[in-house]
Amino acid sequence: MAGFLDDVKRKYPDYHALPVAPFGDPEARLLIVGLAPGMHGANASGRPFTGDYAGLLLYQALYDHGFSNQAESAALNDGLVLADCRITNAVKCLPPQNKPTGDEIKRCNHYLAAEIQALPERSVILALGNIAHQAVLRAYGLKSNAAKFGHHSLFQLPDGNTLVSSYHCSRYNVQTKRLSPTMLAEVFSTVRSLLIGRD
Repeated sequence: MAGFLDDVKRKYPDYHALPVAPFGDPEARLLIVGLAPGMHGANASGRPFTGDYAGLLLYQALYDHGFSNQAESAALNDGLVLADCRITNAVKCLPPQNKPTGDEIKRCNHYLAAEIQALPERSVILALGNIAHQAVLRAYGLKSNAAKFGHHSLFQLPDGNTLVSSYHCSRYNVQTKRLSPTMLAEVFSTVRSLLIGRD
């Protein structure tokens, strides 16, 4: 993996091309879990969902539901601040061909587990896509069939946190109409309702 990122850095010297750290409020009760940094998105910018299509929909939804001070995430120095929300990925580095392998997901899972353990009690974890959903279950030591992935599905986790799952806000899912801004907004309305009930 390090050799692959070195090659990317040589090709794109201005890119971050390193593991992408979580971004947002360290005391957040909402943890959003994506898949992996995109080549010209988080891998370039150094911030999750920044610089690629998926971020357009996600950060607009965060702004609309009071989790962000602005609707766009353009660069590390753009002044974006998240409130009660933190964003991470199941895989921390750009994977070859933008497709993480099962082994990469397993190797990064202890980072996700540590991020989950740091959450306040009765938090909400929003998994974007089935791979993120499965990574959360793995981080809890649960079997993959403990909770079936589905859009706008909810699952009570053993520690009192709630797992909410959604289709990933990728360009492909939006263009094929698998996910619309309205569908994602409905998921965030549910997330907000869960958090209000836990104040």
